[in-house]
Amino acid sequence: MPASPRRATLATVAASAGVSVATVSKVLNGRSDVAPATRTLVESLLREHDYVALAQRRGEAVGTDTVEVQFDNEFNAYSTEIIQGVVTAGAELGVGVVVSVRKKIDHATVWASGLVAAGRRALISVTSGQLTTRQLTALSRVQLPLVVIDPLNLPHTQLTSVGSTNFAGGLAATQHLLSLGHRRIAYIGGPTTAACNQARLHGYRAAMEAEGAPVLPGYTRFGHFRYHDGLEYGAAVLDLPEPPTAIFVGCDETALGVMEAARARGLRIPEDLSIVGFDDTQIARMASPPLTTVRQPLREMGGVALRTALRLAAGEKVDSHHVELATELIVRGSTADVTCAKHA
Repeated sequence: MPASPRRATLATVAASAGVSVATVSKVLNGRSDVAPATRTLVESLLREHDYVALAQRRGEAVGTDTVEVQFDNEFNAYSTEIIQGVVTAGAELGVGVVVSVRKKIDHATVWASGLVAAGRRALISVTSGQLTTRQLTALSRVQLPLVVIDPLNLPHTQLTSVGSTNFAGGLAATQHLLSLGHRRIAYIGGPTTAACNQARLHGYRAAMEAEGAPVLPGYTRFGHFRYHDGLEYGAAVLDLPEPPTAIFVGCDETALGVMEAARARGLRIPEDLSIVGFDDTQIARMASPPLTTVRQPLREMGGVALRTALRLAAGEKVDSHHVELATELIVRGSTADVTCAKHA
């Protein structure tokens, strides 16, 4: 029995036409924003590669190339924003998106081969842990493009990643608190090895140093960007002999934990304690009071990651292996002048 022909992919057709995967997707989906000459060329190559016929014989929908978004931990407000960004971009480009959670990968080769066998054209990894050399090698061997969002670290210069201006965000958050008259400002962040956490911490320290405000002993704490870390480390800094009047927290979820630790001690927000988060997820707007935070453009990051993954799948070169999108301070109700408590 003859071997089944290998299914032509969007990347195959895109490479032959010298266009992006997104352009081929637009042709397949009947989009009007494609030049007539390009449309004619792509349609010709689709027929030449027998793309439609193969898909129909296998009972597949035309244009079913998929990109997998893989997490290594449970979903939270942060991951929901990333998923929304990737899915929205996928819908616009006619590319399927599969979301998965893999907390542990025992056999890197089997894992990578399984992704290819499942029809994945690229992998977007949103990881709170470190990608191992074996995992990266396994993906390279099966020629599956990888894009990492907000990577834990950047040890590989060729690792393509998407993040935000974390240093600028940390600087802006701390400068905001300093502008309100606060000098006893603590920082509660994520893993000490995380590149994003280090950048936010450095922004905090830079602002404090520029203002001549000392970082007192016990004022910096590091956890895992989770609510319970906010409860634990918020309690720890608030129970210091000289507690802070303001806390910059490395993510919104942790900030909510700090807010609860403050309430448990009878502290009012922002009258007795000002808090700034990071991310600007939905929970920041739903907090009571609404959380002042640094907006990390998570949905945009997801969209950029998908488009970058498709470019790599098509064999195109990317302008930079690490892209940073701008952060923005969003002032809400959780911060106030340090003297407001005296007048409350």
